Amino acid sequence: MANFTLDDVRQRTYKARDAWWTVLLVDPLASRLVKITANRTRVTPNQLTVGALVLGLAAGACFTQASWPWLLAGALLYHLSFTLDCMDGKIARLKGTGSVFGAWLDYIFDRVRVLACAIALMGGQYHATGNTAYLWTALAVVFLDMLRYMDALEIYKVRAEMRRNLLAAREEARTLELAARRANGEVLDDDFDRAEDLAGDADMEDRVLGDDPANAALQQGFYQRFPWYIRVRNVLRSGRIRPHLFSGIEFQMGVFIVAPLIATVVSGAIIPVVAVSAAGLLAFELIIIYKFWLAARDYTRTLKTLNTKIDTYRSETSPHPNTTPATTNSS
Repeated sequence: MANFTLDDVRQRTYKARDAWWTVLLVDPLASRLVKITANRTRVTPNQLTVGALVLGLAAGACFTQASWPWLLAGALLYHLSFTLDCMDGKIARLKGTGSVFGAWLDYIFDRVRVLACAIALMGGQYHATGNTAYLWTALAVVFLDMLRYMDALEIYKVRAEMRRNLLAAREEARTLELAARRANGEVLDDDFDRAEDLAGDADMEDRVLGDDPANAALQQGFYQRFPWYIRVRNVLRSGRIRPHLFSGIEFQMGVFIVAPLIATVVSGAIIPVVAVSAAGLLAFELIIIYKFWLAARDYTRTLKTLNTKIDTYRSETSPHPNTTPATTNSS
């Protein structure tokens, strides 16, 4: 058997930034369970993913009963389900046994768990009270969860493409600039590196934020409008907490843990708590969309600047159009 320590688990499996719910309420338990699981069992990440789904479905079964003891049991089972869901990725990173199929399985099972628990929780409350608002609430929970993940995947894909394009244009501009300077007779060191960053203020952002130039260039508009954000982000990062304080994780926990727990002592609390969770999710999603809109503007402006530089350097290194090769009179 392996002999991983708790420090091994933390260093190899903790994400640099994560949701505050995970950092504060899940990782302390999950890391210890990962240590035991990795050292004493042969449990695989995919088996943990399946176990997380089973516990999630068990939580849903409890939610259907609607009474306070079952709501309490359902909330606890959902928290354990999410803990197992975090453990599968940690085990994969710790042992190097992650796979593309495992990532797909984890994503699909997460969506199944949310769908099943939303129907079970709200369906159980509807059966107990006859209030059709619970049916609409179930629909809203499923819709928001779907919207959140679709939006995140699409923004990630587009931002990755913008970043690749900026890096490629930036490298091409640097290469052509060196060629142009050599053509003008300048003597350059082999390790020449421009002091001025071709992506505007990205060099300053690199020093402040530790981001690559392309990513920093995409964030200029937002950082200029909200300079205080950098300080807040750095404080949160020191505790591994990402600035997106109300993500899909917090939304799920609000719906399937906080709401049932409060409902055990306050009758009818589920819909108000879900509404507050939905408002938090939508607020931060709008912030992300706003940041993405600013990034798209920065991308267009920066890429235009880089392409202008590229065209200029190309013209400086290409042969003059009026220059013709010398000929020898053979007569």
